[in-house]
Amino acid sequence: MRAMKAVRALGAAAFLLLPLTPAFAQSADRFPRPEFQKAYKEPKLQKPAPRSVFMEYFDVVVLVGMLGAATYYSLKVVSRKAIFILSVVAVLYFGFYREGCVCPIGSIQNVAQGLGSTGYAVPGMVMLLFLLPLIFSLFVGRVFCASVCPLGAAQEMVIIKPINVPKGVKHFLGILPYVYLGTAVVLAYTGADYIICRWDPFIGFFRMGANFNMFIWGGLVLAIGTVVARPYCRFLCPYSVLLKWTSFLSKWHLKTTPTECIQCRLCESSCPFDHLHKPTLEKDPEPRSAQMKRVGLLLAAMPVLLGAGIGVGHLAHVSLARFHPTVRLAERVAAEKQGLVEGTTEESAAFYESPLALETLLKTGDDLRGRIKTGSMVLGAWIGLVVAGKLLHLSVRRKRTDYEPDRGDCYSCARCSDACSVGRVPGVPVGTMRVELRFKPQAAQETAGGRQG
Repeated sequence: MRAMKAVRALGAAAFLLLPLTPAFAQSADRFPRPEFQKAYKEPKLQKPAPRSVFMEYFDVVVLVGMLGAATYYSLKVVSRKAIFILSVVAVLYFGFYREGCVCPIGSIQNVAQGLGSTGYAVPGMVMLLFLLPLIFSLFVGRVFCASVCPLGAAQEMVIIKPINVPKGVKHFLGILPYVYLGTAVVLAYTGADYIICRWDPFIGFFRMGANFNMFIWGGLVLAIGTVVARPYCRFLCPYSVLLKWTSFLSKWHLKTTPTECIQCRLCESSCPFDHLHKPTLEKDPEPRSAQMKRVGLLLAAMPVLLGAGIGVGHLAHVSLARFHPTVRLAERVAAEKQGLVEGTTEESAAFYESPLALETLLKTGDDLRGRIKTGSMVLGAWIGLVVAGKLLHLSVRRKRTDYEPDRGDCYSCARCSDACSVGRVPGVPVGTMRVELRFKPQAAQETAGGRQG
């Protein structure tokens, strides 16, 4: 236990110091920089260098191996130490060695662009990276989140003293991943931008080249992650939406206890992500008529929410359209021609030197703006549907007699299983109760209401 705490402390210290690494990396060069007579800005490397086909599929092999190991240590053996070691490996390999690209999270955009553009085919390796975590999640839950995702693993290392997020704030922030996913799909589908990669909080650290804004963004996520466990995973990650859907349908899933729950309450505070459902209190059941009335009102309000979402999407399409470089160029050139702005930009100057006609540029910009407008309205309807679904989910009250992880949200980190007094011990088959804990202490019996184990 002391060794695990020491390793976790070292990991937290290392990741809190990560924001400083770009400054050190950029402060010294192996060779002297060439001198230029004119002002010259060095281009920043946006993507890692291409790899051979063999190495690309080697990444897929590593991903499958990591997913398999995470499944074994989360669901079968329940070893928090092994899961933490896998997290370190994920950060080192998929993070620093592979420089965070291509990852399953960012591959959402490749798939969306492949669906929206006839001139773009999604590479087979990228499609595998997109599908494999979802396939595993469909059968064994979100083991990808447990210790394979480098973004989640990075946040895992800095969890120091997590606090509980208020329920209302949690449900409100829980809508953001759906908004982020929908926005990213619309922009990638229309060929505008890859915002998931652009706003990845750790990509600058992994590539040792974060600009100031990304330095602040990534450092802020890490700092918040010391007290709010995995803030990006819980309240922003767009891939988490897809994993939640597949994990909810998973055939096998992590369980808090391998046998009957004895209500010892040792697992109650074990999950820093608030993904562990507690047993419901014994109350008089709500009349069925009241439940049906509440659900009926929400269903009646759904068209209003959809209409409001479409209206917001219509208003937001102007801002979303400016993510597309062609739309921005068309607007800039039009403003220059009308004398609304002075001077030229590098892009507009390059356009004037090209053979492309102004009418063609403006027409292309209008077509793209119209396409993004349609996508933005669909995005608004999607958000309205998500809000309605959230309200319906909250209106349904389910009775629980045991501590149960949320099948959709649970990261399969095995914290609750590791804390369970009816745990798994080496050499003892799964489902066998520890002999020394067959009878609960008197304090535990009183806490659990006198129930016998």
